[in-house]
Amino acid sequence: MFQLLNTFLIGITAGSIYSLMAISMVLVWRSTRVVNFAQAGLAMLSTYFGYEIIHRFDSYWIALPVAMIAGALVAAGIELIFMRLLLKHSSQGAIASIAPIIATLGLLGLIKSIIGYFWGNQDVIIESPLSNVGFTIGTQTLALSPMKTFIIAAVVFMVLVLTFIFQRTNLGLALRASAYAPEISRLAGIKVDLVRTVGWALAGAAGGAAGMLQTANGNGALSPDSLEFSLLLAFGFIAAVIGGLDSLIGAVIGALLLGLVLAFVLTYVGGSLVFITAFVLLLVVLLIRPGGLISQKAGRRA
Repeated sequence: MFQLLNTFLIGITAGSIYSLMAISMVLVWRSTRVVNFAQAGLAMLSTYFGYEIIHRFDSYWIALPVAMIAGALVAAGIELIFMRLLLKHSSQGAIASIAPIIATLGLLGLIKSIIGYFWGNQDVIIESPLSNVGFTIGTQTLALSPMKTFIIAAVVFMVLVLTFIFQRTNLGLALRASAYAPEISRLAGIKVDLVRTVGWALAGAAGGAAGMLQTANGNGALSPDSLEFSLLLAFGFIAAVIGGLDSLIGAVIGALLLGLVLAFVLTYVGGSLVFITAFVLLLVVLLIRPGGLISQKAGRRA
């Protein structure tokens, strides 16, 4: 019974972190219709900024919001200086739809090189601000620690804030309109380019939070070649596609489903099948629901 409960808790915690990466990819997709494979690099760079704050001020609680702000600023700068120009010049032609995606892959490599230049390729350590020792019930230890509880609570809070922004504010309406009908939005007076930059900034902030939480939840080691960030990108993308690339709620549902499935495979089957299981789950969902679990109506396509 406790093994089943612990497996469920492990899956929820992992899925919560995946959901932030999935949300960041959905935000970029909804604002520019680009799959941003540089998101893991942005999350990693933001986490390094957080590491600098911890190194100088010895406070994770200051580092977390600073990393999110840094992620927002860097992502906004990339969209403003690089992606906006690229999208304008690749708006026509056979490779118009794939050129931005290829560019984000190049950005990922560039960001990793920048990190290696400034911080080196050796591991740096971000210690967890809260205990990672699970709560105990009698003689049993739960796979739920104070740090994991904070991660789940933080993700729930950020999801609620982003949902409120998209569903209840003029900014959210502008973000949706700019993604689905940019020309009509311009005629309606919406500054589409600025709105897209805001979408990238929100994605950068979510990625920064994902990087800081993922590092503190693991062994605390951070390096440009960190496997954790590569898996975070892969699982975040898979979760976003499973949930539906146009839906924030779908990204969360897809991430939680993926986290739970992988946790049960890891516990009851074996760790060697975890990675392939993620892609099998993706294929199964796409065969049943090609648009994802929470897909938009056909009439709303751009």
